[in-house]
Amino acid sequence: MPSDPLATPWRPQPRIKVKALGLHWREGRLLAAEVYDDAGHLKGVRPLGGTIEFGETWQQALKREFLEELQVEVMVSGAPLVLENLYLHEGATGHEIIFAAAVEFPDGAFENLDEILFHEDNGQLCRARWFDLDALERDGVAVFPDGLREALKGL
Repeated sequence: MPSDPLATPWRPQPRIKVKALGLHWREGRLLAAEVYDDAGHLKGVRPLGGTIEFGETWQQALKREFLEELQVEVMVSGAPLVLENLYLHEGATGHEIIFAAAVEFPDGAFENLDEILFHEDNGQLCRARWFDLDALERDGVAVFPDGLREALKGL
């Protein structure tokens, strides 16, 4: 049983998923959700967002995901980073194509919060915080999807 109640076992599906992730920055730190392994240990962090539904653009998906998860209407700004992510999670292979783009919150949204608790569409409770990417790297904490940290350094 996971040691953290926010940690719930999860496995990738054997198909390619297309996702949209929002890059929201506060004072140089990226808003990201914590990702746990099956034992409940922090494995890494991932920006918020989710699967693009059939008939939806990546921008529409990004706005919908933030509205569903955080009840906030975001503005998508700029062109997306596009990444292909082949990964292994707890022995299961995952494959996803990701559109990651900057998002802006309405003035004052979450400004007094250091963390945000929210529920995924499957009911799982999640925690998001603003992370310093350099500190995560020094501490050996992964940033998902693979390659995102390096892509952000190149901007």
